[in-house]
Amino acid sequence: MRALSSICTALFMLMTAPAFADLEPFSDYDQSRSVYHLTTIQVDPNMHDAYLEGIEKTWVSSNEIAKKLGHIVDYAIYRSTLPESGDFNLMLVIEYASAADLEPDKEKYNAFIEAWGKETADEVNDYSQTNYPAMRTIDGEYLLRQITLK
Repeated sequence: MRALSSICTALFMLMTAPAFADLEPFSDYDQSRSVYHLTTIQVDPNMHDAYLEGIEKTWVSSNEIAKKLGHIVDYAIYRSTLPESGDFNLMLVIEYASAADLEPDKEKYNAFIEAWGKETADEVNDYSQTNYPAMRTIDGEYLLRQITLK
C-alpha cells in the first residue's frame, strides 16, 4: 500500500510540474518588435500556377513598392508540397518593423499610390475581384510575433 501511495504521489508531481514552471516574458523569452501578417490560402487544384501568376502582378508588385518605400521589411510566399495539406496550401507573409506600421497613415498611403499609380491600383483591384474567387479561398489571417526562448 505504501508503494502505491508513493507511485501516486510521484505521478501527481509529474503531472502538475508544468503548472509550476510558467515562463516569464522578458526574462525567459523575448518577443520580436516585428509583426508578421500571415494569410493562409487554399488554392484550388490545378490553379497554383495561375494564382502565382496573378499574385505576381498584384500582391508581389504592391509589396515591392511598399518595401522600397520602407513601409514593410519583407514579404514571402510559402507553398506546401504535400498533396493533403489540410485547410491551406499557400501562405503569404508580410513582415512589418513594428505594430505601429499597421496603423492608418495618410502620408504613407499617398506615397504608395503615387509610386504605384492610381490606374495600376484600380487595375489590380479589378483583376483580384474578377479572378481570385475562382482560384482560391482565404482560410485565415494572423498577426504573429517571433518568440525567442532564452
